[in-house]
Amino acid sequence: MGYVLEQLDLRRWRTADALRLTAAHQDPEMVNQGGIVDRASAVDWIGRVADLDNGHVYAVADAEDHPIGCVAVTNIDRHQVGWTWYWTLAEVRGHGIARDALRALAGWAHHDAGLYRLELGHPTDNAASCGVAASAGFLYEGLERQRLAFDGTRFDVERHARLATDPLTPPERPVTISG
Repeated sequence: MGYVLEQLDLRRWRTADALRLTAAHQDPEMVNQGGIVDRASAVDWIGRVADLDNGHVYAVADAEDHPIGCVAVTNIDRHQVGWTWYWTLAEVRGHGIARDALRALAGWAHHDAGLYRLELGHPTDNAASCGVAASAGFLYEGLERQRLAFDGTRFDVERHARLATDPLTPPERPVTISG
């Protein structure tokens, strides 16, 4: 695997991460995420998420500062509600990286960023994403029929949410948020 997973850092994406970001999006599980197909589109994406007016997008970096995933809260509205999302490299899936990054992000979003409600959704056939959501205290709220479309096929989406008042289990490893 080659990654040091004992601790994580949620940090801003950097232009220097563009090749790793491009490689991550070659994974069949990621091909429909973010429109990243080459270095130029990765650099463009990094620029667009750098200073969002209504959100925060973080690279999930291992202990040696290699980006191994992404976690975000975006589309923050005037009701203190944000949309959360996450992904990890195929090589680190199953090691609790998304779980710990989402738990850290949720704690930060509720306590430091002042968000009351966090929402997320995933296709119904993505059991791993459902498990990550549940492990970070996101409760199932319902089904959105044919919410997403990929390659001409529509997919149902499960919606989850957590409130600032919901209990939150801390990450199982140290996670810093360096902004």
